Amino acid sequence: MSTAASQQETPPIVACTICRDVQNFDLLIEDMETAMGEAWGDLDFTEALAFFYQPEAEAVEFVALAMESADEDNLDLMGEIITQAKSRNIKVILVAEDVTPAALHKLLRLGADEFIPYPLPEHELAAAIERLRAQNPVAPETPAASAANSPKLHADSRREGAVIVTHGMAGGTGATTFAVNLAWELAQLSEGDTPSVCLLDLDLQHGSVSTYLDLPRRDAVMEMLSETEVMDEDIFGGSLVTYQDRLQVLTAPADMVPLEFITPEDILRVVEMARSHFDFVVIDLPHTLVQWTETVLNMAHVYFALVELDMRSAQNTLRMKRALQSEDLPFDKLRFLLNRAPKFTDLNGKSRVKRMAESLGIALDIQLPDGGKPVLQSCDHGQPLATSAPKNPLRKEIAKLAKSLHELGASEAKAA
Repeated sequence: MSTAASQQETPPIVACTICRDVQNFDLLIEDMETAMGEAWGDLDFTEALAFFYQPEAEAVEFVALAMESADEDNLDLMGEIITQAKSRNIKVILVAEDVTPAALHKLLRLGADEFIPYPLPEHELAAAIERLRAQNPVAPETPAASAANSPKLHADSRREGAVIVTHGMAGGTGATTFAVNLAWELAQLSEGDTPSVCLLDLDLQHGSVSTYLDLPRRDAVMEMLSETEVMDEDIFGGSLVTYQDRLQVLTAPADMVPLEFITPEDILRVVEMARSHFDFVVIDLPHTLVQWTETVLNMAHVYFALVELDMRSAQNTLRMKRALQSEDLPFDKLRFLLNRAPKFTDLNGKSRVKRMAESLGIALDIQLPDGGKPVLQSCDHGQPLATSAPKNPLRKEIAKLAKSLHELGASEAKAA
């Protein structure tokens, strides 16, 4: 009886850390103890491969593969660990400190399920474990189901869609909300059954387009971005998710990855592929300037820069202006939108807007009203404003802008 009781008190090992020296990752130890109690163990790189062949490995749910810059010489070994784990349906959480984007890129391509930077953000390991466990009860998306929710792109398509970019000059300026609602309004204006609007969420770390439209994040997005040199219509189409049979969306990847994960060449291929199949390609950019921001800027037909009537927006706009002009990039292509603009009767606010525009040397000819709480509720419910609050003043202004862009595109198409 005592032996049986002892066996029951010892929890099975359902998780493992794998690293050169676990003492170098003390925060990982603390978070693993908090999340898993005593149901986890520690292995070094060589022990891990042998462990996968042991019967005890069958009960393991996930491994946390921790690495630092000194471990980049062992990338092949770590790649083999990921491969062996995935072959046994064991999830892999990649924990990395001071590791180059190229190394992360290689390991993520091999199948790591989650990426967490070290030192670990608070509660991030527990959140990653929850996400991994949440995937288990859900049946994996079959090829048939994926195809049913993806557009059928034709290899002979020769469209040259207009590229519309949204870029927030500061956090919280509403760039993603604007991009989502503008794309949906354009999709509503499209004629025929063939969707002609594609929304690309290129904010790889904090992209919220999938949240604002209540869409799943597909693993195919990461796979497509990892190998754009072999991307074709089927691969690109399989990465898109259809919203309401009218709008095609490329969500941000499910994992938070470095912005340098993709190169200017990758962005060029993705945007050109989208342009060849859709009349309008709406791109939501991260706030951060990266190598491929120039690529998107040069490809953009309309580049909306969203600001608010505050000092941070003014300062960031000035810094953006200096950065682009110092590199001889087309700053004049930016079209500034003032979000949450003062009301028509707010004379003091109107005066502040004029002074801000004059001091920055920009035009604020497009001013979007404050939509209030219905905008936040719309985002939380995963619906465009046209669905949740069709009479909202912000929705009306975005609809007008979408109509003018659609008419401009139609007139240019006829002229061509």
